[in-house]
Amino acid sequence: MTRAPLVRFEQGGGEAARITLDNAARHNALTPALLDDLRAALILARESDARLLVIAGEGRSFSTGGDIAGFLDHADDPARLRDYAERIVQALNDAILDLLRLPIPIIARVQGATTGGAMGLVLASDIVLTTPDAFFQPWYGVVGFAPDGGWTALMGERLGAARSIAAQALNRRIDASEALRLGLADEIVPLDERDARIAELAKAIATQSAGTLAATRSLVWDAARLRAVEDRLDAEKHAFVARVALPEVLAGMRDFVEQRGRKAG
Repeated sequence: MTRAPLVRFEQGGGEAARITLDNAARHNALTPALLDDLRAALILARESDARLLVIAGEGRSFSTGGDIAGFLDHADDPARLRDYAERIVQALNDAILDLLRLPIPIIARVQGATTGGAMGLVLASDIVLTTPDAFFQPWYGVVGFAPDGGWTALMGERLGAARSIAAQALNRRIDASEALRLGLADEIVPLDERDARIAELAKAIATQSAGTLAATRSLVWDAARLRAVEDRLDAEKHAFVARVALPEVLAGMRDFVEQRGRKAG
């Protein structure tokens, strides 16, 4: 039986293509199926004639990152859990690198929560539009995970080293206003005005030379810089996998799920 896709790719004849994470019931959690669908959509984006890519999330959240319940489903065997974690983080790393290698500008259309590894999709974007209720938060230290999704590989370029470490040390919730001040967001746009603003930006981008924009992205994300990011993402993966089956992390995952369940109840 064929499952429903968890990511939509749309172009519709316009200048902008859109990739939408489409599992709102799970807050667009980064499950293996969603990450597989995301990478397939990114291939379509690369093969399209779009001048701009918008990456969005359906529902109340952009994405709440890794699905902790999914990790716990594999927790009966440490080797099985580590294999699962490696698959998840590698797929996320590959998606981040796919985004960085695209020859067209990327707009992240962000609302609600962006937590955990989902931050990597935002960090790989060029223009970030948030709604007033949007926020970014790591959550790694609460559970005991090592950071992934570019929280160490890419965040330092946006926040600086000390602020990046402080975000982890305090599990800092960065709201839309602070994200704008820190350079994590470019504009705060009301929910019902986002698509109109994106259309304005698409028109502006369409007036620029596609060759110039492609050259700009390839010069910014040149081979040396991409190799450095890939190495840092790989280090994140190894650190994540090394910690994921530790007793303290298993306990942290169970506590996190229980607390979420009590809040939902």
